[in-house]
Amino acid sequence: MTEKSVRCPWPREDPLYVAYHDDEWGVPEFDARALYEKLVLDGFQAGLSWITILRKRENFRRAFHGFDPEKVARYGKRDFARLMKNEDIIRSNGKIKAAIKGAQLWLDIQEKEPGGFSELIWKHVDGRPQVNRYKSIKLIPPKTPMSEKLAKELKQRGFNYCGPVIVYAFAQAIGMVNDHIVTCHRYAACEKMARSSKLGKKP
Repeated sequence: MTEKSVRCPWPREDPLYVAYHDDEWGVPEFDARALYEKLVLDGFQAGLSWITILRKRENFRRAFHGFDPEKVARYGKRDFARLMKNEDIIRSNGKIKAAIKGAQLWLDIQEKEPGGFSELIWKHVDGRPQVNRYKSIKLIPPKTPMSEKLAKELKQRGFNYCGPVIVYAFAQAIGMVNDHIVTCHRYAACEKMARSSKLGKKP
């Protein structure tokens, strides 16, 4: 990025946040395992700031066996106790249980439904990223009808910590929507990826 380039204001000057904004946020993600990880981490964010989760992300990955749903789905009392004692992650009874249950649900969806977990998520934007054109971060909504519908489906299937606000943050992170402001240096890049991306095809 050049000195004259502009980015969204929310990363501020935090190097970790800036790197996340510049390299990950808004990039279309279709991999089912990665989607599970991102949904779990957004669930852990509930009531907290994203930078808090981002700073602990590698700790979470180690604690949850790389967010491998097949491994997490088999967690029992011993693993739950191990996680509750781990001071390097967010020790929330409900959120840890939600992550384990989510892995079990993920496996069932992957095994029984055409398109698996990726299809469940991306069908809510017809398999293609939505490109918005917000000129200010103040104009970006905390939730949308799309996130409300997706949150409703996830809850009906048994997922927890996935309200419409959390789900919209998830959608922004995985590039279901491009919510970089139009003056951000990442806007055009994400817009280009959105044009060439669709479910089943990486950008």
